[in-house]
Amino acid sequence: MRRIVVSTYVSLDGIYLDPTEWSMPYFDDAAGEYLDKLMRDADALLMGRVTYEGFAEAWTARDGDIADQFNSMPKYVASRTLSAPLRWSNSHLVEGELVDYVAKLKEEGDGTILMYGTGPVSIALMNAGLVDEHHSWIHPVVWGGDEPRLFGSGLERFSFELTGTTTTPSGIVILAHRPLAS
Repeated sequence: MRRIVVSTYVSLDGIYLDPTEWSMPYFDDAAGEYLDKLMRDADALLMGRVTYEGFAEAWTARDGDIADQFNSMPKYVASRTLSAPLRWSNSHLVEGELVDYVAKLKEEGDGTILMYGTGPVSIALMNAGLVDEHHSWIHPVVWGGDEPRLFGSGLERFSFELTGTTTTPSGIVILAHRPLAS
């Protein structure tokens, strides 16, 4: 069975929206190596509309091994507003109920489905018990404002087991957690 791994950039004060606004100064070689490992382990991407639109714009304009992998691998997009066909190569619109669709994806093969961001899609999947691992990239910046916070609403109570910690020279602390069965 496939695993679902969620990877989220977050500020010290819990902001996860628009990470390009505050995360890039901290992206160093160690962060790049961690990203490379997550990508090498993945055979598909899963994302909501907002992440999809940002990634499609960014990655279709890039070159190199990681860009080639992002652009060629299957991408599954949960959206109520987008319609097929999607413009980014090998992208598929999630059809029907999100949880049912993703549960079927998990049953297909033995790889890893990588999901970026922690918004409504990942919260629904966590609540359904479909997320196997969560990587929080905590950046050394307080962004402030009234933006939604990581795990701010809609998430049921969970306990997690810490499975790994990585600290980059720029100050990012990456915490890998596995949800515990309740």
